Amino acid sequence: MSPLLAGAVLGGIGVVAGAFGAHALKSTLAPEKLAIFEVGVRYQMFHALALLAVGLLLRQTDTALLRNAGLAFLGGTVVFSGSLYALAFGAPSWLGAVTPLGGAALIAGWVLLALGVRGS
Repeated sequence: MSPLLAGAVLGGIGVVAGAFGAHALKSTLAPEKLAIFEVGVRYQMFHALALLAVGLLLRQTDTALLRNAGLAFLGGTVVFSGSLYALAFGAPSWLGAVTPLGGAALIAGWVLLALGVRGS
């Protein structure tokens, strides 16, 4: 999946998830669970924008660093936000150990993006 398409899809899903959280989940989830859900949405939206930026940069300069940044952003978002969504809905607490792996992938994406734009 191209970074532009991935960013657009993640952004759209993020808006739906945010609206769902603000309206439907507000009355059903405990406040601490809703806060976990909202962190997942926030990071998903930030990294949807990052994917759009990577996709636009790839149109100018297609490099392995930029392609890998996009993969790290996509994978990191799925793992980080996905694990937070699961935890908010009652997944076992051990799943919280997976969340930092997604965070590490997101950090790697930013480092790769920085290296990719520095070299262009």
